Amino acid sequence: MPIDESLVFKPVRIALLTISDSRSAAEDRSGDKLEELLSAAGHILAARAIIKDETDLIVSRLHNWIDDPEVDAVITTGGTGLTGRDVTPEALHRLDGKDIPGFGELFRWLSYQTIGTSTIQSRACAIVARGTYIFALPGSTGAVSDAWEGILATQLDSRNKPCNFVELMPRLME
Repeated sequence: MPIDESLVFKPVRIALLTISDSRSAAEDRSGDKLEELLSAAGHILAARAIIKDETDLIVSRLHNWIDDPEVDAVITTGGTGLTGRDVTPEALHRLDGKDIPGFGELFRWLSYQTIGTSTIQSRACAIVARGTYIFALPGSTGAVSDAWEGILATQLDSRNKPCNFVELMPRLME
């Protein structure tokens, strides 16, 4: 997936949401990793928060960011597993957005290269809701790195050819 250096890079304003019952800001290694990766790529950290694994809390926070014109995309980390407290995909479905099924499929394929069949336990997913991309990643630093390096780094780069998520942003509300 080539980057066309003759094109102008357009930074994306990204909000990060860590979903965890046990992590504090001091222990949020996945959130820290995402912030480091997006900043190094030239994007803008629009907001960052940590909330509990509770569907209503997740939905409320995401609605706030979706309605914020200063947020183009949201990346969540955590809550995508199979336990009873893992409710991030269910929260995303309550936003009544448009599924991006290829994101989860590609994430699991990439993850398989790293963790083998354990990737089957991931419910990583993505949607577009009211013009805002939302990517839900597992809570490990490895998963965050796999998703960023294998998908998001290029799809959130306006210079990526033959196409990318950024070039669709002006048309997401059509």
